[in-house]
Amino acid sequence: MVFWRTSSPSRTFSQLWPGATTVSTQADLQPQRRLLLAGLGSLAGCAVLATSPNPAHALPVMALRFPRDRGAHPKFRIEWWYITGQAFSSGANSRRFGFQVTFFRTRVEETQGMTSRFAAKQLIFAHAAVTDVAGQTLWHDQRIARSGFGVASASEQDMAIKLRDWSLKADGARYSADLPAADFGLRLQFEETQSVLLQGNQGLSRKGPDESQASHYYSQPQLAVRGSLQIKGQNFDVTGKAWLDHEWSNELLHPSAVGWDWIGMNLDDGSALTAFRLRDKDGAAVWAGGSFRSAAGELRIFSPSEVRFTPLRRWKSPVTQITYPVQWTLSSPAGQHTVSAVIDSQELDSRRSTGSIYWEGLSELRDAQGQRVGMGYLEMTGYGQALRL
Repeated sequence: MVFWRTSSPSRTFSQLWPGATTVSTQADLQPQRRLLLAGLGSLAGCAVLATSPNPAHALPVMALRFPRDRGAHPKFRIEWWYITGQAFSSGANSRRFGFQVTFFRTRVEETQGMTSRFAAKQLIFAHAAVTDVAGQTLWHDQRIARSGFGVASASEQDMAIKLRDWSLKADGARYSADLPAADFGLRLQFEETQSVLLQGNQGLSRKGPDESQASHYYSQPQLAVRGSLQIKGQNFDVTGKAWLDHEWSNELLHPSAVGWDWIGMNLDDGSALTAFRLRDKDGAAVWAGGSFRSAAGELRIFSPSEVRFTPLRRWKSPVTQITYPVQWTLSSPAGQHTVSAVIDSQELDSRRSTGSIYWEGLSELRDAQGQRVGMGYLEMTGYGQALRL
């Protein structure tokens, strides 16, 4: 699971219009950019079921077809392609990094009947982030544009997404991401080492007690990574492991849910663990789920009653004063594990774009005996204020 994100170690975001790359200073919004942000305000209204012109209905189980279903599904309201991972630089003084690449597509219902070619019927967002473990720093940047005009596009045939100079595309069992930013950059290739993992019921993943609260959702764990990272002009050749999620839906959150906690973990033995819960304002679980696939390919889908997140340690952001649990005990049919942030300061502040502040970052997984058994990403939303997609 995932949400829109923003900027740099200074936690500012300078430009939202297509082509913006600087993340360390603030720039005045131009009139056309104000119009785009106004459109985002209308988009937020679409997220509330009661005001949507096309209320969400229960999604059917569908047979996912590849490579077509790696591509976009523009009839659905929200969609994202999400890759996270860990990588190490080569050489004697190897450095450790976490990275995240996310592209989003959003259908704006209010504009669907407009005939103008300038109508923002589909919006494309993208976000890139690098966690520099040695430097204890999170770097991040974002793009946004309406689909079309050669600026932004998401193919319906296969994974091929473009947003200005950022791109994510598939070629058979390989994927490539190219995301240059102001003070950092990513140029990575990913290769499948395992078959696709269909989350939920054959790829239909429930996200709440109502049947309409569901997504079509598949994962591609244990991707082999190679390529390069750049930070402040310094280039690092890297190798590692990654995790890909692709989801599309019309509705995700139950009205009482304020946010979620989610993990996607590549285990060292080749297995894969997903777990999530959606929380209400009191911190109680509204819904939960996940999956575990062994290295031998045996898949277990979790029911809501089988997943429990218990916070162990919290961290308070010195920037936003929001407190997040950065260490958890996770109980699931896969056993009892501890999930711990590699560095605490991996908060993402998107108040200047989509209005959300949340935490997401590189984390490790330990078993009940305290042995490290895997690495992946932890995401936590709705801790500062209720999240509205």
